[in-house]
Amino acid sequence: MARLRDYYNEKVIQQLKKALGLKNDFEVPSLTKIVLNMGMGEGVADSKYVKQAVDELTMIAGQKAVMTTARKSIAGFKLRQGQKIGAMVTLRGERMYEFLDRLINIALPRVRDFRGLSKKSFDGNGNYSFGIKEQIVFPEVAVSSVDNIHGLDVAIVTSTRNDAHAAELLKAFNFPFVS
Repeated sequence: MARLRDYYNEKVIQQLKKALGLKNDFEVPSLTKIVLNMGMGEGVADSKYVKQAVDELTMIAGQKAVMTTARKSIAGFKLRQGQKIGAMVTLRGERMYEFLDRLINIALPRVRDFRGLSKKSFDGNGNYSFGIKEQIVFPEVAVSSVDNIHGLDVAIVTSTRNDAHAAELLKAFNFPFVS
């Protein structure tokens, strides 16, 4: 089992029951999924650029990423419907906890001038999203093999509809919020 899942089952559930005043273990918020997304505007001109991004996202996530396509044509961006413009992957279960562990303990501390993540990035439904400017903060990506630096979006989806409960859940996982 993933180290963070064991930590959740052994410590976080009891801690959140006390902090949130819940009576049942099933009322305690939990992580549902983590979605990683890379959108590439430059991918419009070069399809190899999108393929490389899919390969990097696959290495980062530990699971095969899929290419995303444009839903409609936009002439101003020289974009046609069905054109490949990004990559995404959805993590659940063991891989989700493994990724979150690597994100908190390895990748975020490697971000240049990192002071913490904003507490304002909750969406009103208990989900948290943020962006990472460089994919090279992940140790799986070899800096020597990277041609282009691009970022990725991370969306953490929880089982609760309350932002305060979701914030307590992420704090219990030692998420690096700004003080």
